[in-house]
Amino acid sequence: MDHIKIISVIIFALALLHTFCAKYFEVLAHRHARHAGLFHLLGEVEVVFGFWALVLIIAMAIVAGSDAAVAYAESRQYTEPLFVFVVMVVAASRPVLDIVVRLLGSLARLMPMHETVALVWLGLTAVPLLGSLITEPAAMTLAALLLAPKVFRPGIPEWLKYGALGVLFVNVSIGGTLTSYAAPPVLMVASAWQWDSAFMASTFGWKAALAVLFNATVVSVLMRRYLKQATNTGWTDMASAGERRQTVPLIVSIIHLLFLAGVVVFAHHPVFFLGLFLFFMGYTQAYERHQSPLILKEGLLVGFFLAGLVVLGGMQQWWLQPIVSSLSPHTLFFSALGLTAITDNAALTYLGSLIASLSDQAKYLLMAGAVAGGGLTVIANAPNPAGVALLRRGFNDESISASGLLLGALPPTIVAALVFLL
Repeated sequence: MDHIKIISVIIFALALLHTFCAKYFEVLAHRHARHAGLFHLLGEVEVVFGFWALVLIIAMAIVAGSDAAVAYAESRQYTEPLFVFVVMVVAASRPVLDIVVRLLGSLARLMPMHETVALVWLGLTAVPLLGSLITEPAAMTLAALLLAPKVFRPGIPEWLKYGALGVLFVNVSIGGTLTSYAAPPVLMVASAWQWDSAFMASTFGWKAALAVLFNATVVSVLMRRYLKQATNTGWTDMASAGERRQTVPLIVSIIHLLFLAGVVVFAHHPVFFLGLFLFFMGYTQAYERHQSPLILKEGLLVGFFLAGLVVLGGMQQWWLQPIVSSLSPHTLFFSALGLTAITDNAALTYLGSLIASLSDQAKYLLMAGAVAGGGLTVIANAPNPAGVALLRRGFNDESISASGLLLGALPPTIVAALVFLL
């Protein structure tokens, strides 16, 4: 078993290194057409952890035997990857986007600023905070599809795109803390620590809202000159928002919202939310004229990414938990802030929930550090791969640089950390 632990850490480190090199593989794909397919595959950030999870299972089979490898893979909990896949597809359906854009468009027209600037500001504030109700993966999907044609397009400087991406990821990570069920790191400890939605809103939520508003306002001001040049066309390249307003009946949007609500309600019961998803697929086929192609590929890639993280992360507990349990409360905050960049923040809080001796202050600071650092990397927060899958085409080489995201997320991360500390 000691050999497996060491091998798992090495493979986990290689997977992390691979995420930072993903953009380089995309560059190689353009330079070497003969092997472009292989380089494109290696450049898919969503494929990285699934690929290295397979390597880990093969290594376990060689070292400990196939039965042990299969037993370990089957012992992992895959509810979250399945849920993220389903909620992404449903939340990104055309009728859901149509009713959300109507609401945000109406609000934008009432605001004393250029409509496109107002829409972007709402996409970086209202939608991430809405994640406390509809879950963070759904909020990330909606926000990414809203912002893609406005911010992540030609004409916007690359550094501003990374700044906006960092703000989006951080705001989604902290924006889900107004309730006890929407953010994965909160969900992991809510029952063990007896944190209900009232506690979350009064302890974390209002502080998160302040940071979300500040971060979004700063980046919107920086982009306003470029945003005023954007056309007021639709969210995606499939159809304009005006066309969708004409063709999607309100009742169809409401039915889609009911499907989304059902998926959220049964988020911890895959038998139910997968059954609802099958009904949803049937409904979209029956009323195909009101639909755009579902983002099945993007959703599956994100689910594959998270499932790989579940497999790889399950073998890191032996070294992560001693670190978490040995730190003082404020050291724990900054350690969680840093560690969440190399492991999913839900994994950190879950490990914290296993430590019986944690004080209330330590619990607060562990959670604050975990959610504040949720935008630093693709793997820091479960919804981040969804954002990458939907927005990467707006960047050079259609790939998001890990270092670019880190630099873009640092300022809003510092804001979130200061708000939670003060």
